[in-house]
Amino acid sequence: MEKTKKYWYRHFIEYAGVTLGTFIMALAINFFLEPNTIAPGGVTGLGIILQKLTNGLITVWATNLIVNIPLFIAGVMILGKSFGAKTLYGTFVLSFFLWIVPQTSATHDLLLSSVFGGVILGVGLGIVFKAGGTTGGTDLAGAIMNRFFPGLSTATHMMIVDMIVVASSGILNKRIDIPLYSVIALYILVRVIDIILEGFSYDKAFFIISNEPEKIGKTILEELDRGVTILKGKGLYSGLEKDVLLCVVNRAQMAKVKEIISSVDKRAFIMITDMHEVIGEGFKEIKTE
Repeated sequence: MEKTKKYWYRHFIEYAGVTLGTFIMALAINFFLEPNTIAPGGVTGLGIILQKLTNGLITVWATNLIVNIPLFIAGVMILGKSFGAKTLYGTFVLSFFLWIVPQTSATHDLLLSSVFGGVILGVGLGIVFKAGGTTGGTDLAGAIMNRFFPGLSTATHMMIVDMIVVASSGILNKRIDIPLYSVIALYILVRVIDIILEGFSYDKAFFIISNEPEKIGKTILEELDRGVTILKGKGLYSGLEKDVLLCVVNRAQMAKVKEIISSVDKRAFIMITDMHEVIGEGFKEIKTE
């Protein structure tokens, strides 16, 4: 009984997330992007172009259904049932919100429209992806095309489709600035999706090669209470075996780690890289269902 409750609760939260995300997407499209013919790729971008081309005869919400439903059927036939009910639900509910949300321009400034349209659309898509759903579109089309043209990755096929849509927005308006603003919106929405999925917290990983690995490791443990792992390495030129320290800290502790290393071994070789997500003791907890 308890497992059943958790199952239904989890699915309710997921579908609520898809619903909220698609509503936010509709706001971005109908308030910022569509009124200014800014088409940042995807099926909705194609819908914006077709609505402009047909003087409103073919609407954005109708294009979303007309294109995505056959894509979904083709995806199930070619790729299997991995896309699931949430993709179909996301397609229908996005079209519904695109239909009921009034199309009115929040601003006629193209830069503001591309920036805020991209941000809001990215937030909506990020929430949909976070809930485990999709709205079909170029990700599904890219996966299908990859089956027939495996020489190019799914991401490359998606990029090709998005670029065709972006370029079409400029051809339709006979203006070079429209596709440029569409590219800005596309870039922003991709970055915002990354932030929604990965979060703002960028931790730092240190790879330290030193003649004093034990001393550096112990000092970091004592002063920062951070774990340090010793990896075995070997210099290709010298042929000497070296201990390589691996330590992950948050950004606030980054300067202190550098100070510790410098105080112990000024000749140490240090590599620092961003860690978008760290799960485990001292960082994020591992979520269990």
